[in-house]
Amino acid sequence: MQQNVEWEQVPGNENFPDFFLRKHQLVIELSSNFENKSLNKSKKTIDGTLVTVISLNPFLVLKDSTWRDGDLKTIFNSIPDLQRVIDGWTAFELYDTHGFPIDLTQLMTKEIGFTVDMDSFNQYLAEQKTRSKADAAKETGDWVVVSEGEKPEFIGYDNWSASSKILRYRKVKQKNKELFQLVLDKTPFYAESGGQVGDTGILEIGTEKIHIIDTKKENDLIVHWVEKLPINLEGNVNAVIDSHKRTLSMSNHSATHLLHAALRQVLGKHVEQKGSLVNDKILRFDFSHFAAMTSEEIYKVETLVNEKIRENIQLNEQRNVPIEKAKSLGAMALFGEKYGDFVRVITFDPKYSVELCGGTHVLFTGSIGFLKITSESSVAAGVRRIEAVTSEGAQEFVNQSLAMLGEVKSLLKNPKDLAASVQSLIEGKHSLEKKLEVINIERANLIKEDLVRKAVKQNGITLINEKVTVPSADALKNIAYALRNQFEDLVMVLAADVEGKPNVAVMLGEKIEASKKYHAGNMVKELAKEIDGGGGGQPFYATAGGKNLGGLEIVNEKAKGLIG
Repeated sequence: MQQNVEWEQVPGNENFPDFFLRKHQLVIELSSNFENKSLNKSKKTIDGTLVTVISLNPFLVLKDSTWRDGDLKTIFNSIPDLQRVIDGWTAFELYDTHGFPIDLTQLMTKEIGFTVDMDSFNQYLAEQKTRSKADAAKETGDWVVVSEGEKPEFIGYDNWSASSKILRYRKVKQKNKELFQLVLDKTPFYAESGGQVGDTGILEIGTEKIHIIDTKKENDLIVHWVEKLPINLEGNVNAVIDSHKRTLSMSNHSATHLLHAALRQVLGKHVEQKGSLVNDKILRFDFSHFAAMTSEEIYKVETLVNEKIRENIQLNEQRNVPIEKAKSLGAMALFGEKYGDFVRVITFDPKYSVELCGGTHVLFTGSIGFLKITSESSVAAGVRRIEAVTSEGAQEFVNQSLAMLGEVKSLLKNPKDLAASVQSLIEGKHSLEKKLEVINIERANLIKEDLVRKAVKQNGITLINEKVTVPSADALKNIAYALRNQFEDLVMVLAADVEGKPNVAVMLGEKIEASKKYHAGNMVKELAKEIDGGGGGQPFYATAGGKNLGGLEIVNEKAKGLIG
């Protein structure tokens, strides 16, 4: 039986609740019939109510005071197998947007048995400081008005070129490079927002062509970045976007919507977008999820997206939709995004993908071609990232993969069963490595026995001061410890050629170490100078590596002076 639990939105940091819950890290769903079988292990029964913890919900508190303290803690404590980590972005957002101190966030999460991912929090904080420094380094002049006009208009959803005029411009100095920003009365250029990069293209003023290298949004202005100003600022301007780049960006953006919907179908409704990047080369999609995706899940998501592409679904674009009506249509809004009273709704099949979005999209999903997921990785606690390619990028990726596969086949003499051939090669390599390991051990034992024969007794010590050639650094270490075990009064200095690289090793026996007459670390630092290197270690054992192989000839002579 569903238990009715009301939630109250907390608008800011005033009267912040005793327990705050962050979206898509931990949501409490009270249900007796939860369909996601993959989360069965998380179900616990508390007072006859089945509890499934799925993800965090933003700044929400239970109106029912009976859930506010003890019972809520009981729910948290009853589910030990969950990852009890608040992701760094959540903590940073509380700090940066709501002015919530990080130490208080840590204290409050500790009360409910959670911790904060401080590594990712500090990373976001460092990135913010870097952005602040970059902004401080950017010198921006005042706007120069060229033509008085109405509010600038974006017409890029329907037009890829426009006859315009320059309303204003200003000079910007960034990284010691002089650039200019232009504002047009009408523009087809999409300004960077919603994860989609800004358009590039050209401005044609008579016979002159000015390249637009980026387009960004500043308050309500669409700002076009150029490297030089046109000679005639007051003339008519033909603004033309790079249609090829726009087409590819549209494919990637629409594919991102299809991907989002596919992830929710395959992984569950807890999946929501946490960030994205869309350009003409790739799409990158960050989403909330509690574990790495399996190969089977990735395959299912990719297959579903490509099915929707082949269905050639027509875009249904609705502009200036009242926000409440958009929500009633089931349109998904991105957490953290600010929406006005009227929004744009992008739909690819009302039963599949409906989102609030200001980006540019294909008219039919078939235009995307196909999608290929190239990687799935972790961004932060509870946040995963998918990178993918579509259209030309997907074709190039497949062609490169097939070319590489063909090269491997050719190197292996075109075997019928490539996987078996590669496996056999790997097993053969492992077998040879084991044999080589046995040979190296035997070789090291021979070197050790030879050094024992060359050992000299003098002044109460067993001195071994020799140049050797050893197969590996591990072999050098094993020889040194074997000699220490054999001679308690050992003073060993080995000038070693290790696979063509100079190394020095100093080892002291237990008796010599206890006398503190010698210090292996100090000795090796002095000897390392002869091979243009450095090193250190413990009082009884130290090593150094260097660059000058010829210096090994001097190491043993210098060691005589150090030993006395």
